[in-house]
Amino acid sequence: MEIWINPACSKCTSALSVLDAEGAEYTVRRYLQDPPTVAELEELLTRLGLEPWDIARTGEIAATDLGLHTWSREASDRTRWITALAEHPSLIQRPIITADDGTAVVARTDAAIRSVLSPTPESDPA
Repeated sequence: MEIWINPACSKCTSALSVLDAEGAEYTVRRYLQDPPTVAELEELLTRLGLEPWDIARTGEIAATDLGLHTWSREASDRTRWITALAEHPSLIQRPIITADDGTAVVARTDAAIRSVLSPTPESDPA
């Protein structure tokens, strides 16, 4: 699995701690230094089952500068939103985990983080 983080974010630090405590294997992507492409964001949104405005941090300075609060949340503006997220990665909600099974989650809670961890043989009810 991969986790997209901003090292200065307390939610990201907390998510890493949960993953470490659970013994999860993961790679870290510092998405501010290694921004996702439009194609990666489209794939991520599909995996999340969300729209780009659902993962946008509208309180960021870049959001104000772009006037995101005035942008339509209609399908016709979806590409505009994705392009803005790719060009201004600080607008992307964090942390985000992409799991090996194809799922993804905005990992802002311990429950969300644990939802993408594979069950251990001892906890597998099957």
